[in-house]
Amino acid sequence: MNRTAPMTDQQLDRLARKRASAKMGWFIHAFVYLCVNAGLALLAWGGGRDWHLFPLAGWGLGLAIHGLAVWLGTGGSGLHDRLVQAERERLAGK
Repeated sequence: MNRTAPMTDQQLDRLARKRASAKMGWFIHAFVYLCVNAGLALLAWGGGRDWHLFPLAGWGLGLAIHGLAVWLGTGGSGLHDRLVQAERERLAGK
């Protein structure tokens, strides 16, 4: 069985900073998305057309994928960490 040593305070700090930076990057991305698409909607509304929906949908898909990578990936919400912990507990029980 391969057991890893507990993380040092420095390693925990580095990982926490990396995850916080990834989440902050997503928040900035979401803010820019909202601002730009609100501006595009105002431009489209003034012209009476719905062309702004195409960049809204395309960029929205990119924002959603970015969010999945940040919040559900290895550096996000901790899903990976919870799965690893569950496996450790399962293996320790044997």
